[in-house]
Amino acid sequence: MPTRTVKGKAGAGKAASAKAPAIKQLELPTPTPPPAKSSDTRTRRAVAAATPALKPSAPAPAPAAAPAPAGGNGNGNGHGDHPSPALAAAAAPDVPERPAVATPAAPVFRTTAAAMAAKQRDISVSEFFAKNRHLLGFDNPRKALLTAVKEAVDNSLDACEEAGILPEITVILEEKAEDRFRMIVQDNGPGIVKQQIPKVFGKLLYGSKFHTLKMSRGQQGIGISAAGMYGQITTGKPIVITSRTGPHKQAHYAEIHLDTARNQPEILKEADIDWTHPHGTRVEIEMTGRYLRGRASVDEYVYQTAIANPHVTFHYVMPDQSRVDYERATDRLPREPKVIKPHPYGVELGLLIKMLDATTSRNLRGMMTSEFCRVSSRAADEICAAAQLKGENRPHGVDRVAAERLHKAMQAAKLMAPPTDCISPIGEDLIEAGLRKVIKADFYCAVSRSPVVYRGNPFLVEAGIAYGGEMPQDELVRVLRYANRVPLLYQQSACATTEGVLSIDWKSYGLAQSRGALPAGPAVLLVHMASVWVPFTSESKEAVADYPEIEKEIKLALQECGRKLASHIRKKQHLAYEIKRRSIFLAYAGVLAESLEGLCGVKKARIEADLDRVSKKAMPDLAEPPRAAEEEADAAPPPAGDPASAAAAPPPDANGGEK
Repeated sequence: MPTRTVKGKAGAGKAASAKAPAIKQLELPTPTPPPAKSSDTRTRRAVAAATPALKPSAPAPAPAAAPAPAGGNGNGNGHGDHPSPALAAAAAPDVPERPAVATPAAPVFRTTAAAMAAKQRDISVSEFFAKNRHLLGFDNPRKALLTAVKEAVDNSLDACEEAGILPEITVILEEKAEDRFRMIVQDNGPGIVKQQIPKVFGKLLYGSKFHTLKMSRGQQGIGISAAGMYGQITTGKPIVITSRTGPHKQAHYAEIHLDTARNQPEILKEADIDWTHPHGTRVEIEMTGRYLRGRASVDEYVYQTAIANPHVTFHYVMPDQSRVDYERATDRLPREPKVIKPHPYGVELGLLIKMLDATTSRNLRGMMTSEFCRVSSRAADEICAAAQLKGENRPHGVDRVAAERLHKAMQAAKLMAPPTDCISPIGEDLIEAGLRKVIKADFYCAVSRSPVVYRGNPFLVEAGIAYGGEMPQDELVRVLRYANRVPLLYQQSACATTEGVLSIDWKSYGLAQSRGALPAGPAVLLVHMASVWVPFTSESKEAVADYPEIEKEIKLALQECGRKLASHIRKKQHLAYEIKRRSIFLAYAGVLAESLEGLCGVKKARIEADLDRVSKKAMPDLAEPPRAAEEEADAAPPPAGDPASAAAAPPPDANGGEK
């Protein structure tokens, strides 16, 4: 290509200006930069705010163009096809530069894993409940005093009934200060051996009833030791025990402190002493408490316990030294419940796996027939076949997958319901006796349902009603809730018993009731649930969980009592109506006698006596007990034409009518 020489500075300037259009033609299209992120925008705004504003000034004159080197095309790079770097930089778009990203610093930890591991340790069960004592019913001082009395009385009643002794319980509350009480509960039970006293009263989760399936008041082995722990926490004083196992042995006295860190008892003092009682146990706990009368009080607990346990004699001494005695209404002890084995319907998968590992049986057939109730050899073979197993298989060789199949087959099998001799109901006659002992009413009735099953656990529901008497007419009825003969005084709205009462239309049984409320009237309702395992809503055992099977039985029992109550109310209303009719009839008896005397010639006195006799004969007797079907058949008039009717008919009088 021929070379063009430019002479002088003016020529160089002309050459640069002449080449300017060519530079624009050689520019490549620049892609549109993406929109700046919010962080970039914030950065630019911060830089602009930190930079001082410049004053506007006149534009600076353009610098003179440098002469092009020899052999070049005037763009300074020696080539005629490419622009100079300076011109290319001037023509490039203004793209904002991203701020430099700082390298993150190394994280600074507050502590290390090793330091955290050094702080971790076991938590004692007594230590846990000491911080969460509200779970056991020690929410406030008033409730704590009631819970302590309840736990001590429950243990005494269980011990007496198990030993076959008619219980005689003494409850004493001594006020030491405004908010401090000393609780004393004494029984005539079999006593406790010396070696077991520290463990029974100074260790949580220690007892003999948790691993057995039979009805009992206590279940978990927490109650009385938790009461002693509460007294120890609030007053710092130990629990004091006096127990004697027989008339020919000395009583043992012990002061026990509970070590919450280890859940172990510490004996502070012990000795053998003389005691006037031949056998029994005395428990003394000093604690922070509050005594108030009312529905949820110690007075109410003793009152309701006397109703559901008519075989017990109670001596109750209040803080003001006043005394109340509830004598037993019967000398018959409740039937002793028997221990049963778990039912396949009530066993979950985890427990089944544990039983397979712990069994001593050689095969699955033997394990199922010996470890469960209501499972025969034939039923065991059918269950194993449904689970794709053989009855000869060893239980220890069943893996988790096979155990899950076995569990599903057990739930689907058709088996008999578990035996019911493991529960001991109060009984209809004793429920009425208990109600009569403490409640003055006009009408009493009780119903005891047949046992049924929930989750493989047998249970039974009983109900009773006391109506009339001196009870107020316009107040809501009282609902007495029991579980295994123990009164439930708290969480009434969360209990299945209350749900069962509310689900009934009591207007059809003669009681007034508003929508969604308890019935109103002079009545007391009693509902008792007896089971080998009561599904309480919490460890404090204050309400029964709402299972459909339980609520159904409660409703049926109350409806049966309601039908008896409705019959009594209708009979009472009919009696009132007949009394009103008789009073109207007798008001005009004198006038009628005078008229009949003039018509018949019979003396007025005789006519008045006959009218009075007829009016009394027409009156129904409400207090008369219902007669049996045979008596009603004997009392029914014989059919017409029967010779017996003529023989039994009274002789006619002189006027041809009956006397």
